[in-house]
Order: sequence, then C-alpha cells, then structure tokens
Amino acid sequence: MKIMVFLEPQGNVLKRTSYEAITAAINLSNDPNNIFGVIINGEENQIQTAGNYGLKRVINAKNELLKSYSSKANASTLYQVSQLENPDIVLFAGNSMGLELAPLFAAKYDAGYISDCIALEKVNDEIIIRKPVYAGKAQIKALLKTAKKVFSLRPNVFTAHQVENPENVQITDFNPQLNESDFGTKVTSKIKNEGKLDVLEADIIVSGGRGIKGPENYYLIENLADALGAAVGASRAVVDAGWRPHNEQVGQTGKTVSPTMYIACGISGAVQHLAGMSSSKIIVAINKDKDAPIFKIADYGIVGDIFAVLPKLTEKINAIKGNEKI
Repeated sequence: MKIMVFLEPQGNVLKRTSYEAITAAINLSNDPNNIFGVIINGEENQIQTAGNYGLKRVINAKNELLKSYSSKANASTLYQVSQLENPDIVLFAGNSMGLELAPLFAAKYDAGYISDCIALEKVNDEIIIRKPVYAGKAQIKALLKTAKKVFSLRPNVFTAHQVENPENVQITDFNPQLNESDFGTKVTSKIKNEGKLDVLEADIIVSGGRGIKGPENYYLIENLADALGAAVGASRAVVDAGWRPHNEQVGQTGKTVSPTMYIACGISGAVQHLAGMSSSKIIVAINKDKDAPIFKIADYGIVGDIFAVLPKLTEKINAIKGNEKI
C-alpha cells in the first residue's frame, strides 16, 4: 500500500496539519518506505522538518507558474506526480487548501473521496474511516470500494508524533508540465494575511457573537486572542452583520473546528454554531445569560458581561505569560 501525503509550507516549516497527515499515513502503513510527501515550490529547510515525523522521501514540484496559487494547476501538478508514483491512498489536510484540492485531484485520479475524516483504520485490506454527520450529532464508519482512495483529515484530530531517530529527507525535484488550460483563474492581488492564524488549524480560538454589540468592540476579542496566541473566530450572526470576514466564521455554514480550547464570547450557542465547534477539547463560554445553550456543552463557564470579563481576563493572561500590555 503506497501513500502520498500533500504537504503545505508555512514560514520555515510545514503547517502542523501536514505533520498530522504524515503521522496518520505512518499509522496506516506497515512500511514507512511506502510513504512519500509532495510539496509545491518547497524549500529544503521546510521539507527537512518532515523527517522529524518519520517521512523519508518528498517530491518537490517546482515551477515558476505555481508561485501564484491556482487550484486547477496545483491539482494538475499532483495528478502528474501520481501518474509517476501510482499511490493507492492520498491524504490531504482538511484545511482551506486541502478541502479545495482533494476533490479536484480525486476526480482527475479517478479515485473515491471522503472528507472530514476523524479516524483511519486499516482492517485487512480495507481502510475504515470515521466522520461526523448530521451537524456533528452522530458519526459514521465508511469505506471506499475504489482502487484509488483520497481522504482529507480534520485538523487537530490526528495528533502529530515526532520520531526518536529522524533521518534526512530524500528530496526529488519534479518539473510539472503546465499550460494555460491548467489555470482556471489567475491571482492578480493578495489580501495581506501574514501572521494571522486560520481557525481551521489553530490550537486555541477566541470567537465573538452578537453580545459584542458591534465591530468597533471586536478589539476585545482580538486582544484576548493575541494574549493567548489564538485565532479569532466569529459566529454566523457577526459575519452576516458584516462585522467580520466569512473566513473567520465557525459553524455549520462556516468552518468546523477542533481546537484544544475554544472560547465563546457573547455567543448564545445556536445549533448551527455548536455543530462547528462542539468537538473542541475544552470549551469555555462567557455570557451574561446564565441560561444560554452554550453553557450546556461548555467545560468552563463564566456568567458575566463580556465587556467587564474580557479586559480582566486578557490582563491576567498577559501578566501570567509576561506579555507586554496591549
């Protein structure tokens, strides 16, 4: 069984979700030599960090045209690699890029595809997956009957494990052949987003709801997030009101997250919001309404006005961590 893992760079390393996918692949395979990674325009120092998690070989697809992101071109590149390597299983992180690329690649590779996997298990010659359904109220087990299989893995569910004696990663450069038809759209400008954590991959998320009363008060959420090194999230009501961008929305119609800690500030706990964050390991709710539904699933709750609680909480955390005052 040969497994291909899609890797994403972030700064001088890879995204944590890439390391999680590597660990998931190693747990599936009896032979680490049958696992390889693929990265697009990666740098050697980024790629070598994958060795700390047991990956031995990476194909680095290098092409100047790929410096501007294109889902079609990236999927075409991965398909060309798959034609050379013929993997049986391909793993993607279930983040923004992975959720876009995985189905595109699966269609090209004539493979079955299951998204949002929270467990993978090899039983005889089958791969049994578990994934949430019905807005997280239940889980199902499923398998693919296709010869080739593609899975995207929910972030922060598969814990990445470093190996004791890491080896240097063998890097093979690959030059994909691309033309205009491989680019459905062209990026002409980018929104600057340096240093901003994606809620899909963040270990801690601080989210605001209608209780924040307006966009001018969202600095309270941002300050607490900065103190904790957390991502900023938002409820659907906040996004619908235009207070925050859609890429911060947590919920059934936004992003489904599984952080170590989720802090809900002024969020009542509508069903669609709970569907997007109820799998968080620790849930902290701050709301002045003691009967708010969010408290029913919270591990810790603070009944109080967020305008009084958040500044004090931020101050305490900054003092404990030795952060400079905001």
